[in-house]
Amino acid sequence: MPDAPSRKAFGIAAIDTLLGGGLARGRVHEVYAAEVDDVAAAAGFVVSLATGLSEADGKVLWLRERQASRKGGVAQGHGWAELGGAPGLGLIGTVRDGMDLLRAAVDALRCSGLSAVVVEGWGPMPALDLTASRRLTLAAEKSGVTLLLLRPDALPVPSAAQTRWQVAAAPSLALPGNAPGLPTFDVTLLRQRSGPCGLSWRLEWDRDRRLFREAALSGAVVSAPAHRKAADSAGGRQRGDRRAA
Repeated sequence: MPDAPSRKAFGIAAIDTLLGGGLARGRVHEVYAAEVDDVAAAAGFVVSLATGLSEADGKVLWLRERQASRKGGVAQGHGWAELGGAPGLGLIGTVRDGMDLLRAAVDALRCSGLSAVVVEGWGPMPALDLTASRRLTLAAEKSGVTLLLLRPDALPVPSAAQTRWQVAAAPSLALPGNAPGLPTFDVTLLRQRSGPCGLSWRLEWDRDRRLFREAALSGAVVSAPAHRKAADSAGGRQRGDRRAA
């Protein structure tokens, strides 16, 4: 059995309690966009998680396929800095296809000098089966490097991930002087290994503290009905998750 992981607090008591203290380091965490229009929100959520995991000087490697730039645009250092990250400590790697992406991810997870690896995988990714997912999980557990698996345009499939999240864009509250508000996300924990799931929150990202906080007037935590699986209550597009283990 792997050692109990250290955890990075979200900054919200309800979520941190649910997760046993926060997001587990050295594990695999999946993030799905709720709809096609929520791709940017899902990517922003992943950047926020990676920024929080990187602390002051941790390095982050972002891996993507060549086709990703046509579908999801190009990551910008300025945008990362606006979310509290340090672009100079980030590296983006581009590979040919999904198989190369998974190979590169396993190699990257063996580098203990990284605080997090982001893998951006579009579409079904047939190479990312349960066996490949377990291989990624074992590599992350051994090195202590966290893998954030961003799935912008895909439905969940069975995996060995520690957690699975669904993210949608949410309206932010304007700051004084009608300045743009903080990045705001509607987030659902679709799955957690050996733990409760099916809960939703509206979160704001505080870049200065590198923590999330509940958005004002976000409403109470919403539970999934007991007779339905978490993905079913999270939205029509993610109904394919009912197949997930």
